[in-house]
Amino acid sequence: MKSNDILRRIRYVLDLDDAQMIAVFAEAGEKVTRAQVRAWLNRENDPGYEACSDRSFAIFLNGLINQRRGKQDGPQPEPEDKLNNNAVFRKLKIAFNLQAEEILSILSLAEFEISKHELSALFRRPDHKHYRDCKDQILRNFLTGLQIRYRGEASEAEPLDA
Repeated sequence: MKSNDILRRIRYVLDLDDAQMIAVFAEAGEKVTRAQVRAWLNRENDPGYEACSDRSFAIFLNGLINQRRGKQDGPQPEPEDKLNNNAVFRKLKIAFNLQAEEILSILSLAEFEISKHELSALFRRPDHKHYRDCKDQILRNFLTGLQIRYRGEASEAEPLDA
């Protein structure tokens, strides 16, 4: 999934306004402008759309973790230059303080079922023999489940295929 799409979905799930989005970036020590945030939240075919880099998105996710879980003592983690769905899923798991059973429950809200073993394979190191790539479908259904959990039913305002 594209960083912009995930950013837009997280904003909707948590009902964040522009100022709150800027505050999430600030939690990770990054200063962004309202114009940048709006450009990242636009759809691809909208004027003013700007692709959100993996590094900027990693900074947002680190800020989300800091905001929801509190900052760690010591130096803050460096944002990744390249993110894949597994890293995004892992950061969301940390930010929302979720255990495996809760993630499976959230996925079932979106009518998507995977086993606990399949789920654990998504969070393994890439060099582990049981590692599995997180496909867009899994991440999309997880975000849909989060939306249902935090906002009620999936709404027309934020389409499921976003």
